Amino acid sequence: MAAFSSMHCPLSYSSSIYGGKDQSFISSASPRFSVPAKAKVFVQSPGNSHQNAVLMQDGAVATKVSLVGKETHIEKLERDLMSITSLKEWDEKAGSDINENESTVSITVVGASGDLAKKKIFPALFALYYEGCLPKHFTIYGYARSKMTDAELRNMVSKTLTCRIDKRENCGEKMDEFLKRCFYHSGQYDSEENFAQLDKKLEEHEGGRVSNRLFYLSIPPNIFINAVKCASTSASSGNGWTRVIVEKPFGRDSESSAALTKALKQYLNEDQIFRIDHYLGKELVENLSVLRFSNLIFEPLWSRRYIRNVQLIFSEDFGTEGRGGYFDHYGIIRDIMQNHLLQILALFAMETPISLDAEDIRNEKVKVLRSMRPLRLEDVVIGQYKSHTKGGVTYPGYTDDKTVPKDSLTPTFAAAALFIDNARWDGVPFLMKAGKALNNKRAEIRVQFRHVPGNLYNRKFGTDLDQATNELVIRVQPDEAIYLKINNKVPGLGMRLDRSNLNLHYAARYSKEIPDAYERLLLDAVEGERRLFIRSDELDAAWSLFTPVLAELEEKKIIPEYYPYGSRGPVGAHYLAARYNVRWGDLGVEQSV
Repeated sequence: MAAFSSMHCPLSYSSSIYGGKDQSFISSASPRFSVPAKAKVFVQSPGNSHQNAVLMQDGAVATKVSLVGKETHIEKLERDLMSITSLKEWDEKAGSDINENESTVSITVVGASGDLAKKKIFPALFALYYEGCLPKHFTIYGYARSKMTDAELRNMVSKTLTCRIDKRENCGEKMDEFLKRCFYHSGQYDSEENFAQLDKKLEEHEGGRVSNRLFYLSIPPNIFINAVKCASTSASSGNGWTRVIVEKPFGRDSESSAALTKALKQYLNEDQIFRIDHYLGKELVENLSVLRFSNLIFEPLWSRRYIRNVQLIFSEDFGTEGRGGYFDHYGIIRDIMQNHLLQILALFAMETPISLDAEDIRNEKVKVLRSMRPLRLEDVVIGQYKSHTKGGVTYPGYTDDKTVPKDSLTPTFAAAALFIDNARWDGVPFLMKAGKALNNKRAEIRVQFRHVPGNLYNRKFGTDLDQATNELVIRVQPDEAIYLKINNKVPGLGMRLDRSNLNLHYAARYSKEIPDAYERLLLDAVEGERRLFIRSDELDAAWSLFTPVLAELEEKKIIPEYYPYGSRGPVGAHYLAARYNVRWGDLGVEQSV
């Protein structure tokens, strides 16, 4: 994983790909001769500890160099070099040889004129460049159907770039340098000819170096396959790696997801496909495994023996905001619960992986998903926000959106109870809640621990035992924090108890601004780190949990419970939690943390 703790990347991108395989360049601080391409030999300094080894250009190491008569190997090389007829020939040969041993990354944003590209992808790429996290040689291309010049693309991108990281004085200069690396090519998403033209432009910028290419599909899912086919057949790398980032949604159910995966694999291998879920790039989600596996205090508690329930809460204080047409096709369960929240749940609940290798971590996540019961209709509550007037301001309902059908039953709120049938979590309810147009904006994990058996201080809390329960809260956004609720004696002569927070507030603890999730995930894709990307069997397991209940909701035309814009959501969510003796942790008034 890229070193992102302080957002000052010690650039780990030092590898090149030959024939599709990752191979690291071998470097040496000792001087060596640059030899024309014909010689294919790098000779290390006699003072080096490996003086008897010869590093071949293909990476092989030859055995001890023998003398040719009385002529040393160095003298022979010098004699060979003298045979070059001109300085121009030397420059050409040396330059060609150097380029063959350098790599470059070309990042093509397919759908460059869209909101996601403008608001997230280009700013994230600039932030990586600003912090020195991108390789020395890189080019960024925008690709879309819109007619646009390089200058117009740069002007569009420049409006979204910020110096938010630490506001250094040279940020304007860095912006100019970054924009000079940005180019544009107009083309259709299903045109192999247009992608072939892009390929020629990429080759010009690559300049004979080892070519590594990353395509970010910031386009609607119905044209994924056409774009992948054209990129794969007409614009993939000939001597390096080719990778494709695919944005969610990955289908609408098990069947459509499987069809999408099958189609992608006609043109790409699984290790070329990077299914991005930007929530996995959030700092506090990334910190989950660190919190659990590197702190002895938490690991023994992480089971049914001590944990009463786990809550995954996502809320937005705004509605569809013009995205109603897209949202109505998917709904809140597909848009948030089946991917973002379920992925967080899998990371939270997985067993200790044997290493931090991407495949080891993803193997454990898949085990969790396969251990879960498919959702039942009785364990799901759905809602839809309606118009509401507050403070003289009228907020529109979901169906007031002109892009949404007036009779739409698409849920904008959902709550669900899920269970993991394994030895660690048997019987522990994992409650999910996600909704739009609620009273606040938040994403958090709340771990409610069991009551203390035979608690000596129960009388101090009255009949509300929840007031005496410890709770670990991991606030993913906004205002990132981790805090543990404990019971504490209020100073004084009496015995009065208080519920206090042991608090790690990120803004107070760390001066550095937390990087955006897209920065982390884009850097991982460039470096080939797959840990935070979704594997195809993960996707299959996730859809198998939700597909039956989604089909039932649509077939039976279940009417959602209506809730006012800006409220806490449907009352049904509280009844669902109460059925499992749970109270939603975000409902109480908490002290500022």
